[in-house]
Amino acid sequence: MSSTGSGRTAPRQTPGLAEAVVELLNSRPHATPRTPDTLTDPASAAPLLLPFGQAPSAPLSDDDVAQVRSLRQALTEAVHLPGTEAGQAAWTRINRLAASTGFHHAFNGDGRVDQHQVSGSPAAGAIIRAIADLVASGQFSRIRICAHPDCRHAFYDATRSGNQRWHSYEVCGNRANVAAHRTRAKHPTRTQQTNRTPDTSSR
Repeated sequence: MSSTGSGRTAPRQTPGLAEAVVELLNSRPHATPRTPDTLTDPASAAPLLLPFGQAPSAPLSDDDVAQVRSLRQALTEAVHLPGTEAGQAAWTRINRLAASTGFHHAFNGDGRVDQHQVSGSPAAGAIIRAIADLVASGQFSRIRICAHPDCRHAFYDATRSGNQRWHSYEVCGNRANVAAHRTRAKHPTRTQQTNRTPDTSSR
């Protein structure tokens, strides 16, 4: 899946791991009308974990699903509230979940390093490894939550400027602009009211 872009430039391709995180975040209930939760049991979790490299043959337990749901919630808050106390608290929860997974690093001598999980939930470990790779590459900060309160859809900001606010400019951006215009028209500022007062000094 590609980013929807700003609506003014052609969309660019979303990196694979970032797309996997975006899909995971969008499995939560959000938007208006509200979308259903698509991460409820091992069967629904399996397709969401495939892009992270979670082998389909590995059986998922209810505990695996519970850990993935906890990660999803913490990641949503970390993405939605960066630089805030709540955002930092979300990273603290992510760190606690990461501490339960262990990896063995295998250096191949050709510039590659393979990571093999040796402890913890394979499902949570696959996501933790993806987050680490995205943070290291600088791509995690481009995962965003749509600024429109009736949407909150996760997306990957692939714009050059890196300041995309809406997952769809045509839908959410225009909707926000229309709402702001109506608010200004309904509650004009003091300056606007002064400018509208007729000048009677010459009468």
